[in-house]
Amino acid sequence: MKKNYIYVLLLLLFTSNVFADELKVGIVDVNKILKEAPQTISANKKLEKEFSARTEKLKAKIKSIQADEKKYQKESLTLSDSEKEKSEKNLQQRKIDIQRSERELREDMDLRRREEIGDLQEKINETIDKMAANENFDLILYNGIAYASKKVDITDTIIKKLGGTAEDEPVDKKNVKDESKSK
Repeated sequence: MKKNYIYVLLLLLFTSNVFADELKVGIVDVNKILKEAPQTISANKKLEKEFSARTEKLKAKIKSIQADEKKYQKESLTLSDSEKEKSEKNLQQRKIDIQRSERELREDMDLRRREEIGDLQEKINETIDKMAANENFDLILYNGIAYASKKVDITDTIIKKLGGTAEDEPVDKKNVKDESKSK
C-alpha cells in the first residue's frame, strides 16, 4: 500500500515539473491551407492549362453529337428503317465513346490533382517542421481537432510561410498557448 503512495507522489512530482516548464502548442487547419495556399491556386491553374485541350476537344464532340441528334430527329421521318437503325447505332456508339472519354479525363484530372495535393502536403509538413524547430514549439497538431482557439491556431502563419511572404517572421506570441500559465 505504501508503494502505491510513493508511486502517486513521484507521479505528481514529475507531472508538476513538466507543467512548470513553458509548453508551446500550435494547431494547424490543413483543410484551410489546402484551400488558401498559393500553391493550391497555382496547381489549379496548372491543371486547368494541362487539361484544357482535352476538355475543349470533349466539348466539341458533345456539341457535334447534339447537332447530329437534332439533324437525325428532323430527317428521321424521311429515312428508311435500316437507315434509322444505322443512324441510331452510330449516335449511341458516339455517346458511349464520349462518356468513356469524359470518364478518362475526369480520372486523369483526379490523379493529377492528388499528385499536386500530395506535393503540397509534403511542403506543408516541411514548413511545419521548420517552424516548430525555429520557434521552439513543443507540439503542433493537425487532423482530428474538434476545436482550437485562435490563440493556438497557427494556420495563417503557415500559409504565409508557404507563400514566402513571412519566411523569417516569428510567430506572434499572442497566437501561441502557454500551457504553464493556464494550469
